Amino acid sequence: MPGNKVSVIVPLAVVAEPLGETIPLDIAHEDADVIVIDKPAGLVVHPGAGNATGTLVNALIAHCGDSLSGIGGVKRPGIVHRLDKETSGLLVVAKTDAAHQSLSQQFAAHGRDGRLERSYLAIVWGVPERNQGTISASLARSTTNRQKIAVSRAALAREAITHYEVLERFGNPPVASLVRCRLETGRTHQIRVHLAHIGHPLLGDPTYGAGFRSAAARLSDAAKEALKALNRQALHAAILGFEHPASRQALHFESQLPHDMTALLDALRGTHT
Repeated sequence: MPGNKVSVIVPLAVVAEPLGETIPLDIAHEDADVIVIDKPAGLVVHPGAGNATGTLVNALIAHCGDSLSGIGGVKRPGIVHRLDKETSGLLVVAKTDAAHQSLSQQFAAHGRDGRLERSYLAIVWGVPERNQGTISASLARSTTNRQKIAVSRAALAREAITHYEVLERFGNPPVASLVRCRLETGRTHQIRVHLAHIGHPLLGDPTYGAGFRSAAARLSDAAKEALKALNRQALHAAILGFEHPASRQALHFESQLPHDMTALLDALRGTHT
Protein backbone atom coordinates (compact mmCIF):
# COMPACT_ATOMS: atom_id res chain seq x y z
CA MET A 1 0.00 0.00 0.00
CA PRO A 2 1.14 3.59 -0.58
CA GLY A 3 3.13 4.94 2.30
CA ASN A 4 4.22 1.53 3.56
CA LYS A 5 7.90 1.26 4.28
CA VAL A 6 9.89 -1.54 2.70
CA SER A 7 12.66 -3.09 4.78
CA VAL A 8 15.85 -3.86 2.95
CA ILE A 9 18.36 -6.19 4.55
CA VAL A 10 21.90 -5.39 3.54
CA PRO A 11 24.30 -8.32 3.99
CA LEU A 12 27.50 -7.75 5.88
CA ALA A 13 30.45 -6.73 3.76
CA VAL A 14 32.81 -9.53 2.82
CA VAL A 15 36.54 -8.88 2.52
CA ALA A 16 37.44 -9.17 -1.17
CA GLU A 17 40.96 -10.38 -0.50
CA PRO A 18 41.83 -13.28 1.83
CA LEU A 19 43.58 -12.37 5.05
CA GLY A 20 46.53 -14.11 6.63
CA GLU A 21 45.71 -16.64 9.31
CA THR A 22 48.05 -18.44 11.67
CA ILE A 23 47.57 -22.02 10.52
CA PRO A 24 50.40 -24.55 11.01
CA LEU A 25 52.18 -25.53 7.80
CA ASP A 26 54.26 -28.65 7.17
CA ILE A 27 56.94 -27.18 4.90
CA ALA A 28 58.99 -29.67 2.88
CA HIS A 29 61.06 -26.97 1.14
CA GLU A 30 61.18 -23.20 0.89
CA ASP A 31 63.41 -20.70 -0.90
CA ALA A 32 62.99 -17.29 -2.51
CA ASP A 33 61.06 -18.72 -5.48
CA VAL A 34 58.92 -21.63 -4.29
CA ILE A 35 57.48 -23.26 -1.21
CA VAL A 36 56.54 -26.95 -1.08
CA ILE A 37 53.80 -27.84 1.39
CA ASP A 38 52.85 -31.27 2.74
CA LYS A 39 49.12 -30.60 2.98
CA PRO A 40 47.03 -32.43 5.58
CA ALA A 41 43.64 -33.88 4.68
CA GLY A 42 40.80 -31.49 5.47
CA LEU A 43 42.62 -28.31 4.42
CA VAL A 44 41.07 -26.45 1.47
CA VAL A 45 43.69 -24.96 -0.88
CA HIS A 46 42.10 -21.59 -1.63
CA PRO A 47 39.01 -19.58 -0.63
CA GLY A 48 35.81 -20.35 -2.45
CA ALA A 49 32.09 -20.89 -1.88
CA GLY A 50 31.66 -22.09 1.68
CA ASN A 51 35.37 -21.73 2.47
CA ALA A 52 36.13 -18.02 2.84
CA THR A 53 38.70 -18.59 5.57
CA GLY A 54 40.86 -21.32 7.06
CA THR A 55 42.46 -22.28 3.74
CA LEU A 56 46.03 -22.96 2.69
CA VAL A 57 46.08 -19.55 0.99
CA ASN A 58 45.22 -17.86 4.30
CA ALA A 59 48.08 -19.74 5.95
CA LEU A 60 50.49 -18.86 3.13
CA ILE A 61 49.64 -15.16 3.30
CA ALA A 62 50.45 -15.18 7.01
CA HIS A 63 53.67 -17.14 6.46
CA CYS A 64 54.98 -15.48 3.29
CA GLY A 65 53.57 -11.98 3.58
CA ASP A 66 53.59 -10.25 0.21
CA SER A 67 56.07 -12.71 -1.32
CA LEU A 68 53.54 -14.76 -3.27
CA SER A 69 52.94 -14.66 -7.00
CA GLY A 70 49.95 -12.56 -7.99
CA ILE A 71 49.28 -14.35 -11.28
CA GLY A 72 46.63 -16.60 -9.75
CA GLY A 73 44.57 -13.60 -8.64
CA VAL A 74 43.87 -12.20 -5.19
CA LYS A 75 42.11 -15.36 -3.98
CA ARG A 76 44.69 -17.77 -5.37
CA PRO A 77 48.08 -16.11 -4.87
CA GLY A 78 50.90 -18.45 -5.83
CA ILE A 79 48.58 -21.39 -6.49
CA VAL A 80 49.80 -23.36 -9.50
CA HIS A 81 47.92 -26.61 -8.86
CA ARG A 82 45.52 -27.97 -6.25
CA LEU A 83 44.73 -31.02 -4.18
CA ASP A 84 41.18 -31.89 -3.17
CA LYS A 85 40.27 -30.88 0.38
CA GLU A 86 40.40 -34.47 1.64
CA THR A 87 43.51 -35.48 -0.31
CA SER A 88 46.76 -35.20 1.61
CA GLY A 89 50.29 -34.69 0.33
CA LEU A 90 52.70 -32.52 -1.59
CA LEU A 91 51.88 -29.26 -3.34
CA VAL A 92 54.17 -26.53 -4.72
CA VAL A 93 53.35 -22.81 -4.49
CA ALA A 94 55.03 -20.00 -6.45
CA LYS A 95 56.47 -17.05 -4.55
CA THR A 96 57.30 -14.96 -7.64
CA ASP A 97 55.55 -14.33 -10.95
CA ALA A 98 58.52 -15.80 -12.83
CA ALA A 99 58.30 -18.97 -10.74
CA HIS A 100 54.55 -19.13 -11.34
CA GLN A 101 55.02 -18.90 -15.10
CA SER A 102 57.72 -21.59 -15.11
CA LEU A 103 55.75 -24.01 -12.94
CA SER A 104 52.56 -23.40 -14.94
CA GLN A 105 54.43 -24.33 -18.12
CA GLN A 106 55.68 -27.52 -16.49
CA PHE A 107 52.19 -28.51 -15.37
CA ALA A 108 50.78 -27.62 -18.80
CA ALA A 109 53.31 -30.01 -20.37
CA HIS A 110 51.94 -32.79 -18.10
CA GLY A 111 55.43 -34.13 -17.42
CA ARG A 112 55.93 -35.12 -21.05
CA ASP A 113 59.07 -32.98 -21.22
CA GLY A 114 60.57 -34.84 -18.26
CA ARG A 115 60.50 -31.93 -15.81
CA LEU A 116 57.39 -32.71 -13.76
CA GLU A 117 56.61 -35.84 -11.74
CA ARG A 118 53.49 -36.51 -9.66
CA SER A 119 52.79 -39.84 -7.99
CA TYR A 120 49.96 -40.74 -5.63
CA LEU A 121 49.18 -43.68 -3.35
CA ALA A 122 45.57 -44.87 -3.33
CA ILE A 123 43.73 -47.65 -1.50
CA VAL A 124 40.98 -48.98 -3.77
CA TRP A 125 38.17 -51.50 -3.60
CA GLY A 126 39.09 -54.80 -5.26
CA VAL A 127 42.10 -55.26 -7.52
CA PRO A 128 42.47 -53.97 -11.10
CA GLU A 129 42.50 -56.84 -13.61
CA ARG A 130 45.96 -55.88 -14.85
CA ASN A 131 48.85 -55.38 -12.44
CA GLN A 132 49.73 -52.17 -14.22
CA GLY A 133 48.15 -50.14 -16.94
CA THR A 134 47.01 -46.80 -18.28
CA ILE A 135 43.57 -45.23 -18.00
CA SER A 136 42.93 -42.80 -20.84
CA ALA A 137 39.46 -41.32 -20.55
CA SER A 138 38.53 -37.67 -21.11
CA LEU A 139 36.75 -35.86 -18.29
CA ALA A 140 34.10 -33.16 -18.05
CA ARG A 141 31.70 -31.74 -15.49
CA SER A 142 28.80 -34.15 -15.00
CA THR A 143 25.62 -33.06 -16.77
CA THR A 144 23.45 -34.58 -14.02
CA ASN A 145 25.42 -33.44 -10.96
CA ARG A 146 27.54 -30.30 -11.27
CA GLN A 147 29.49 -31.27 -8.16
CA LYS A 148 30.89 -34.33 -9.90
CA ILE A 149 33.31 -35.00 -12.75
CA ALA A 150 32.52 -37.76 -15.23
CA VAL A 151 34.15 -39.65 -18.08
CA SER A 152 32.86 -37.97 -21.22
CA ARG A 153 33.14 -37.98 -25.00
CA ALA A 154 31.75 -34.47 -25.28
CA ALA A 155 33.65 -31.97 -27.41
CA LEU A 156 34.53 -29.92 -24.34
CA ALA A 157 35.85 -32.93 -22.37
CA ARG A 158 39.52 -32.62 -21.45
CA GLU A 159 42.12 -35.29 -22.09
CA ALA A 160 42.99 -37.22 -18.93
CA ILE A 161 45.61 -39.97 -18.56
CA THR A 162 46.50 -41.90 -15.40
CA HIS A 163 49.15 -44.63 -15.19
CA TYR A 164 48.72 -47.12 -12.34
CA GLU A 165 50.50 -50.03 -10.70
CA VAL A 166 49.14 -52.45 -8.10
CA LEU A 167 51.56 -52.59 -5.15
CA GLU A 168 49.74 -54.80 -2.65
CA ARG A 169 46.56 -56.88 -2.33
CA PHE A 170 44.52 -57.37 0.84
CA GLY A 171 42.38 -60.42 1.61
CA ASN A 172 41.81 -63.78 -0.04
CA PRO A 173 40.01 -63.21 -2.29
CA PRO A 174 41.26 -59.61 -2.30
CA VAL A 175 38.78 -57.04 -1.03
CA ALA A 176 41.09 -54.05 -1.57
CA SER A 177 44.50 -53.10 -2.93
CA LEU A 178 47.19 -50.43 -2.67
CA VAL A 179 47.78 -48.72 -6.01
CA ARG A 180 50.39 -46.21 -7.15
CA CYS A 181 49.06 -43.69 -9.65
CA ARG A 182 51.23 -41.46 -11.82
CA LEU A 183 49.54 -38.50 -13.42
CA GLU A 184 50.25 -37.65 -17.04
CA THR A 185 47.52 -35.00 -16.90
CA GLY A 186 46.09 -33.31 -13.83
CA ARG A 187 42.34 -32.81 -14.09
CA THR A 188 39.91 -32.17 -11.25
CA HIS A 189 39.18 -35.45 -9.38
CA GLN A 190 41.12 -37.33 -12.10
CA ILE A 191 42.41 -40.27 -10.06
CA ARG A 192 39.14 -40.65 -8.18
CA VAL A 193 37.06 -40.69 -11.37
CA HIS A 194 39.46 -42.87 -13.38
CA LEU A 195 39.74 -45.58 -10.74
CA ALA A 196 35.97 -45.60 -10.26
CA HIS A 197 35.62 -45.80 -14.06
CA ILE A 198 37.51 -49.13 -14.14
CA GLY A 199 35.46 -50.44 -11.23
CA HIS A 200 37.88 -49.79 -8.36
CA PRO A 201 36.95 -46.55 -6.53
CA LEU A 202 38.89 -45.27 -3.56
CA LEU A 203 38.00 -46.49 -0.10
CA GLY A 204 36.24 -43.73 1.80
CA ASP A 205 35.25 -41.75 -1.32
CA PRO A 206 31.65 -40.61 -0.73
CA THR A 207 31.32 -39.10 -4.20
CA TYR A 208 32.64 -41.78 -6.55
CA GLY A 209 32.64 -44.85 -4.31
CA ALA A 210 29.17 -44.70 -2.80
CA GLY A 211 28.13 -47.87 -4.64
CA PHE A 212 30.81 -49.86 -2.81
CA ARG A 213 29.65 -49.16 0.74
CA SER A 214 28.37 -52.74 1.06
CA ALA A 215 31.90 -53.98 0.32
CA ALA A 216 32.90 -52.79 3.79
CA ALA A 217 31.03 -55.80 5.19
CA ARG A 218 33.89 -57.96 3.89
CA LEU A 219 36.48 -56.08 5.93
CA SER A 220 37.78 -57.22 9.30
CA ASP A 221 36.46 -55.38 12.35
CA ALA A 222 39.81 -53.58 12.66
CA ALA A 223 39.69 -52.50 9.01
CA LYS A 224 36.10 -51.29 9.38
CA GLU A 225 37.12 -49.13 12.32
CA ALA A 226 40.18 -47.80 10.47
CA LEU A 227 38.06 -46.93 7.43
CA LYS A 228 35.54 -45.16 9.64
CA ALA A 229 38.34 -43.22 11.31
CA LEU A 230 39.80 -42.27 7.91
CA ASN A 231 36.57 -40.46 7.02
CA ARG A 232 37.91 -39.37 3.62
CA GLN A 233 39.07 -40.78 0.30
CA ALA A 234 42.22 -42.88 0.71
CA LEU A 235 44.45 -40.78 -1.54
CA HIS A 236 47.85 -39.23 -0.83
CA ALA A 237 50.14 -37.17 -3.09
CA ALA A 238 53.34 -39.02 -2.21
CA ILE A 239 55.88 -37.77 -4.77
CA LEU A 240 56.36 -34.38 -6.39
CA GLY A 241 59.24 -33.52 -8.67
CA PHE A 242 59.80 -30.42 -10.79
CA GLU A 243 62.49 -28.22 -12.30
CA HIS A 244 63.34 -25.29 -10.04
CA PRO A 245 62.14 -22.13 -11.81
CA ALA A 246 65.37 -20.19 -11.17
CA SER A 247 68.22 -22.69 -10.81
CA ARG A 248 66.79 -25.25 -13.29
CA GLN A 249 67.83 -27.91 -10.82
CA ALA A 250 65.64 -31.03 -10.68
CA LEU A 251 63.93 -31.14 -7.27
CA HIS A 252 62.34 -34.30 -5.86
CA PHE A 253 60.19 -34.60 -2.73
CA GLU A 254 58.57 -37.59 -1.05
CA SER A 255 55.89 -37.57 1.62
CA GLN A 256 55.23 -40.48 3.96
CA LEU A 257 51.67 -41.76 4.24
CA PRO A 258 49.77 -39.95 7.00
CA HIS A 259 48.73 -41.88 10.08
CA ASP A 260 45.11 -42.41 9.03
CA MET A 261 46.07 -44.18 5.79
CA THR A 262 48.88 -46.11 7.50
CA ALA A 263 46.41 -47.33 10.14
CA LEU A 264 44.04 -48.48 7.40
CA LEU A 265 46.82 -50.34 5.60
CA ASP A 266 47.90 -52.03 8.85
CA ALA A 267 44.33 -53.12 9.49
CA LEU A 268 43.92 -54.42 5.93
CA ARG A 269 47.13 -56.41 6.34
CA GLY A 270 45.64 -58.06 9.37
CA THR A 271 47.57 -56.12 11.98
CA HIS A 272 46.08 -53.78 14.54
CA THR A 273 48.00 -50.92 16.15
